[in-house]
Amino acid sequence: MNSTDHSSALWLRRFHPAPESPVRLVCFPHAGGSASFFHPVSRRFSPAADIVSLQYPGRQDRRKEPCVQDIETLADLIVDELLALDEKPTVFFGHSMGAVLAFETAWRLEQKGTHEPKSVIASGRRGPSTVRTETVHRRDDDGIIAELRLLNGTNPDLLGDEEILRMALPAIRGDYEAIEKYGCPPGRTLRCPITVLTGDADPRTSEAEARAWQEHTEGVFRMKVYPGGHFFLTEHIQAVGDEMARELGIL
Repeated sequence: MNSTDHSSALWLRRFHPAPESPVRLVCFPHAGGSASFFHPVSRRFSPAADIVSLQYPGRQDRRKEPCVQDIETLADLIVDELLALDEKPTVFFGHSMGAVLAFETAWRLEQKGTHEPKSVIASGRRGPSTVRTETVHRRDDDGIIAELRLLNGTNPDLLGDEEILRMALPAIRGDYEAIEKYGCPPGRTLRCPITVLTGDADPRTSEAEARAWQEHTEGVFRMKVYPGGHFFLTEHIQAVGDEMARELGIL
């Protein structure tokens, strides 16, 4: 295995490899999240689609690596990995922090004119140009845990296991620092369509803030609102999967 192959194995996870599939879905996890969050997506769509889930540094089997505490730097690193893949029609799906990361990665690929996605699905995140003062990354450990409980997206077993939780907190804090310090450059837009999915009771994204994604595409914009909070997608996994299938063209 050469160094490029080793790097890709660290960053790009395929739980159900489907090398002959005609389309690809690249999944960008939320803050503190890992590639395994998208295992059910991979199970549903393989072998019809090549499902690639990103594993950021600082978590699970990459926990000894330092977190990347800057969205633009992380997007640059992901671009390098995606450029090594064969080209095929691709959709990006990102949840929460992952939505912004998918947007920044797509923008970079569009600027290069290669490997750009045919659409981006932004889930559970306000539009990149909206602004909120958020400082979760500056809280003590208990303050970060309180935020995780509020958003209700962390495995209850993890929240109840002190040792495992303390191991995960550095990655969670690092991701929060990256997304809370992010600022979208003025006028940054994608040429490809953007589909936005949001929960009607998300404490971190209002419907108006979610609709602000429309300002960031020159293509078709769609938005769907689901009952639920920040992690509405876990309650509506079938419906969210149908949106992925629609964008992939495999309904």
